[in-house]
Amino acid sequence: MMRVKLPAHLRTLARVEGEVNLEVEGPVTPRAVLDALEASYPMLRGTIRDYASGQRRPYLRFFACGEDLSHESLETPLPEAVATGAEAFLIVGAIAGG
Repeated sequence: MMRVKLPAHLRTLARVEGEVNLEVEGPVTPRAVLDALEASYPMLRGTIRDYASGQRRPYLRFFACGEDLSHESLETPLPEAVATGAEAFLIVGAIAGG
Protein backbone atom coordinates (compact mmCIF):
# COMPACT_ATOMS: atom_id res chain seq x y z
CA MET A 1 0.00 0.00 0.00
CA MET A 2 1.46 3.33 -0.96
CA ARG A 3 0.62 6.79 0.36
CA VAL A 4 -0.17 9.98 -1.56
CA LYS A 5 -0.44 13.48 -0.09
CA LEU A 6 -2.63 15.88 -2.05
CA PRO A 7 -2.85 19.67 -1.83
CA ALA A 8 -5.84 21.02 0.11
CA HIS A 9 -7.93 21.96 -2.92
CA LEU A 10 -7.65 18.43 -4.38
CA ARG A 11 -8.42 16.83 -0.98
CA THR A 12 -11.57 18.95 -0.84
CA LEU A 13 -12.56 17.94 -4.38
CA ALA A 14 -11.95 14.25 -3.62
CA ARG A 15 -13.65 14.58 -0.21
CA VAL A 16 -10.74 13.05 1.69
CA GLU A 17 -8.81 14.12 4.75
CA GLY A 18 -5.12 13.49 5.17
CA GLU A 19 -3.24 11.02 3.01
CA VAL A 20 -4.72 8.74 0.38
CA ASN A 21 -3.72 5.06 0.43
CA LEU A 22 -3.52 3.29 -2.92
CA GLU A 23 -2.74 -0.12 -4.34
CA VAL A 24 -0.61 0.31 -7.46
CA GLU A 25 -0.29 -2.54 -9.94
CA GLY A 26 3.02 -3.21 -11.67
CA PRO A 27 6.04 -0.91 -11.50
CA VAL A 28 5.42 2.08 -9.22
CA THR A 29 5.86 5.14 -11.43
CA PRO A 30 4.20 8.56 -11.27
CA ARG A 31 1.94 7.49 -14.16
CA ALA A 32 0.87 4.32 -12.31
CA VAL A 33 0.19 6.34 -9.15
CA LEU A 34 -1.89 8.91 -11.04
CA ASP A 35 -3.78 6.13 -12.86
CA ALA A 36 -4.63 4.47 -9.53
CA LEU A 37 -5.53 7.81 -7.94
CA GLU A 38 -7.88 8.75 -10.79
CA ALA A 39 -9.44 5.27 -10.78
CA SER A 40 -10.19 5.58 -7.05
CA TYR A 41 -11.20 9.25 -7.21
CA PRO A 42 -12.68 9.92 -10.69
CA MET A 43 -13.46 13.52 -9.75
CA LEU A 44 -9.69 14.19 -9.90
CA ARG A 45 -9.41 13.28 -13.60
CA GLY A 46 -8.09 16.28 -15.49
CA THR A 47 -7.05 18.17 -12.36
CA ILE A 48 -3.52 16.78 -11.99
CA ARG A 49 -2.69 16.05 -15.61
CA ASP A 50 -4.07 17.31 -18.89
CA TYR A 51 -6.77 15.15 -20.51
CA ALA A 52 -5.28 15.30 -24.00
CA SER A 53 -1.53 15.10 -23.38
CA GLY A 54 -1.48 13.27 -20.03
CA GLN A 55 1.21 15.70 -18.85
CA ARG A 56 1.39 17.31 -15.40
CA ARG A 57 -0.66 20.49 -15.15
CA PRO A 58 1.19 23.74 -14.51
CA TYR A 59 1.45 24.77 -10.86
CA LEU A 60 1.47 21.20 -9.58
CA ARG A 61 4.72 19.54 -8.55
CA PHE A 62 5.60 15.92 -7.71
CA PHE A 63 7.99 15.04 -4.87
CA ALA A 64 9.31 11.73 -3.53
CA CYS A 65 11.88 11.28 -0.74
CA GLY A 66 12.68 15.00 -0.78
CA GLU A 67 13.38 15.08 -4.53
CA ASP A 68 11.47 17.15 -7.07
CA LEU A 69 10.30 14.73 -9.78
CA SER A 70 8.14 17.25 -11.60
CA HIS A 71 10.26 17.33 -14.75
CA GLU A 72 11.12 13.63 -14.80
CA SER A 73 9.35 11.21 -17.12
CA LEU A 74 6.08 9.83 -15.79
CA GLU A 75 7.60 6.39 -16.43
CA THR A 76 10.52 6.93 -14.01
CA PRO A 77 10.36 4.33 -11.21
CA LEU A 78 9.69 5.87 -7.81
CA PRO A 79 12.06 5.20 -4.90
CA GLU A 80 11.54 1.95 -2.99
CA ALA A 81 10.56 3.90 0.16
CA VAL A 82 7.61 5.40 -1.74
CA ALA A 83 6.64 2.13 -3.42
CA THR A 84 6.46 0.36 -0.05
CA GLY A 85 4.59 3.18 1.72
CA ALA A 86 7.44 4.14 4.05
CA GLU A 87 7.44 7.61 2.43
CA ALA A 88 4.56 9.41 0.74
CA PHE A 89 4.36 10.57 -2.87
CA LEU A 90 3.58 14.28 -2.67
CA ILE A 91 1.55 16.30 -5.13
CA VAL A 92 2.15 19.91 -4.20
CA GLY A 93 0.51 23.07 -5.44
CA ALA A 94 3.11 25.57 -6.66
CA ILE A 95 2.73 29.33 -6.31
CA ALA A 96 3.80 31.90 -8.87
CA GLY A 97 3.83 35.64 -8.85
CA GLY A 98 5.74 38.39 -7.26
